[in-house]
Amino acid sequence: MGTWKIGQRGLDAAAVAGLGMAMGVLATAATQRHTLESLRARLERLEQQAHAQRHANLASQQRQHWELLSKAIDDPELAEVLDVFEVPASPVRRRQYLYANALYTNLLFYYRIGNLTKDEFFKRVRGTFQNPIVREYWYATAQQRASIADTEEAELGLTVDDLLRQLEEADTEEWWVVGEPPAE
Repeated sequence: MGTWKIGQRGLDAAAVAGLGMAMGVLATAATQRHTLESLRARLERLEQQAHAQRHANLASQQRQHWELLSKAIDDPELAEVLDVFEVPASPVRRRQYLYANALYTNLLFYYRIGNLTKDEFFKRVRGTFQNPIVREYWYATAQQRASIADTEEAELGLTVDDLLRQLEEADTEEWWVVGEPPAE
């Protein structure tokens, strides 16, 4: 019986030690899981803050763009600074081009901050480009757009180029059905 009790005590000690080790492993795993969840939540908050900051930066840039264009639209001497069109433009036409630029840029910023989907951007551009002066502006600035290759703005510009080509080739007066919206 003495042997049995010694073996029993050895098993009890080993079981207690094993149980203690298992609890230690579980406690460590729980702590690591909690730490990972905390880090994941913090990373998510930082990503949201970065996203909000990007939107704020884009909104600020849009305001500044509009302020600069407004000054040029109101002052023909300042508008000459922005006259980088491929064809000579009268002061009146230059002001119209600057306003067309403001319209297009507004749609571009709306898309970039997520207020418009690509499909909505496409549909609004399709309507805006029904105006012959806006189309004329677009063709007069083709060289400028060519210089911004491999950007989101360049991709949208190519979408507009394709849409205008389709509108010009269309056999219908129903311009609102011309063109396939780009894939999201």
